[in-house]
Amino acid sequence: MTTRVLVTGAGGFIGHHLVTYLKKLGYWVRGVDLKEPEFTKTDADEFEILDLRRWDACLQATRNVDQVYALAADMGGMGFISKFHAQILHNNTLINFHTLDAARLNGVKRYLYTSSACVYPEYKQTEAAVTPLKEEDAYPAQPQDAYGWEKLVTERLCLRYNEEYDIQTHIVRFHNIFGENGTWEGGREKAPAALCRKIAKAKLSGNHNIDIWGDGLQTRSFCHVDDCTFGIQKLMESDFTDPVNLGQDRMVTINELADIIARAAGIEVGKTHIEGPQGVRGRNSDNTLLKNTLKWEPEISLEAGLKRTYDWIEAQVVKSQGDLA
Repeated sequence: MTTRVLVTGAGGFIGHHLVTYLKKLGYWVRGVDLKEPEFTKTDADEFEILDLRRWDACLQATRNVDQVYALAADMGGMGFISKFHAQILHNNTLINFHTLDAARLNGVKRYLYTSSACVYPEYKQTEAAVTPLKEEDAYPAQPQDAYGWEKLVTERLCLRYNEEYDIQTHIVRFHNIFGENGTWEGGREKAPAALCRKIAKAKLSGNHNIDIWGDGLQTRSFCHVDDCTFGIQKLMESDFTDPVNLGQDRMVTINELADIIARAAGIEVGKTHIEGPQGVRGRNSDNTLLKNTLKWEPEISLEAGLKRTYDWIEAQVVKSQGDLA
């Protein structure tokens, strides 16, 4: 019998990629979002435009499915999540509490909640040369912002539902997922996409200088979306129900990230460091639990993933400039 799956947030970056991946595996997939995918057509068997802040919409979305991948969220890069705290906390709490309980009432058997490395305390991320974060480091809790607090509280709700109701919940903490067919301008884009856009514009203009928020020495690890979709499907099919990191464990500075992208573009760039939101000083994923649980870890190199992402974003920049001509 074909497994029937709901992907919420299916019009967004990771959700759109996940729908395509699950269809290739033979699942029947319903996608739900406030909007359809922006850059390519969805591969979902059904796609419904629903506002999952509403209880009735969540009941409709979760009907007649075996599994739910809960990716819907009001979110973006650091420029967005450092500014709209009330909106993020309000909207995401409604989305996730309603979706989880509607799934329970509709008899969903497996539920995967997509959390974030933003749940980890600021006091463990004050240095660029940060110790990789283990799952147990989330407590004592002190997430950086409202986005992280909502993620952490919903993790607790999932764990309680798993204990008290007939629904198996899984929790994945994403560490900076990037790739093609995602937001690359407008304020919600994340660092890899923003830098790809800046470098593409620099290349096309002949002025090879770009702006970087802060001193560029803040550190992160970055994971390509294809590794992300592979990993969360494996986690959903496992019996592991505690939170688990999903990301690369190779840490680079933002300056180094820009240089890797510039090499993909075939140019060298100058960097002007300006004021702007930077988030925590350093963050990296400890993948010990991931490897022990799934016997796997992300495999796509940062260089290979960024080359694919840059090429796609450069094509979007070229197209956008042509549209304005």
